[in-house]
Amino acid sequence: MALFGTSIFLLLLLAVVWIIKANNYQPEYPIMEDKLVVPDATESKIETLYEECKLEDKLDFEIFRRAMMGYFHLPLLNNDVITIIDYSKASTEERFYLIDLRKKRLLKHTLVAHGKNSGGNYAKRFSNTIDSKKSSLGFFITGETYRGQHGYSLRIDGVEDGINDNVRVRDIVVHGSEYVSHTYAKQKGRLGLSWGCPALPESVYVSVIDKIKNGSLFYIYARDKQYEKATKFIPESDQYL
Repeated sequence: MALFGTSIFLLLLLAVVWIIKANNYQPEYPIMEDKLVVPDATESKIETLYEECKLEDKLDFEIFRRAMMGYFHLPLLNNDVITIIDYSKASTEERFYLIDLRKKRLLKHTLVAHGKNSGGNYAKRFSNTIDSKKSSLGFFITGETYRGQHGYSLRIDGVEDGINDNVRVRDIVVHGSEYVSHTYAKQKGRLGLSWGCPALPESVYVSVIDKIKNGSLFYIYARDKQYEKATKFIPESDQYL
């Protein structure tokens, strides 16, 4: 009888373990333990820049602040400008920001597409996986230009291991497209969808690429708890915006 009871207990235990494993959520990204520490002097400098660039009512301060954390901690060859994409906004909104930190002004505020498997009008799903056709989040540094399938294009390199470091092999680049326009958005109710590239309107992409190429900060934001747990660039106290 005791042996029968022990067998039942073991079977129940194995069933519980199997259920836990079957339902265990496996994160897309690794969890980074060492979070960024931001000195008060840096915080003050960021606030001043935000005001001087006159970004109020255009770009949320906390998103700008997070982008600047990367700006002050990454090795940038082109530190005159930063690019920010706010994927918490709908694709029909202007959610691409090119900011000149030297001249302290917003140079471009325009539309930008997201990956087809990230969502429809809103980007809600993100990935670092090859062939996922999803957008990637986080901090990137712009690279070289080239001419390819989409014409004049700009490569970017993800600087966060396991989060966005596959963008180059995924051919995630900045380019122009006819499906990124207010006319298209009005007809379809959203912008066209890329294979993960932050595609820009044909009317501005060349001038944008020429301004941000060769080593400037490129930051893509969205409300994503998984990313915020994984990145080292967001202090623990900041989670979740």
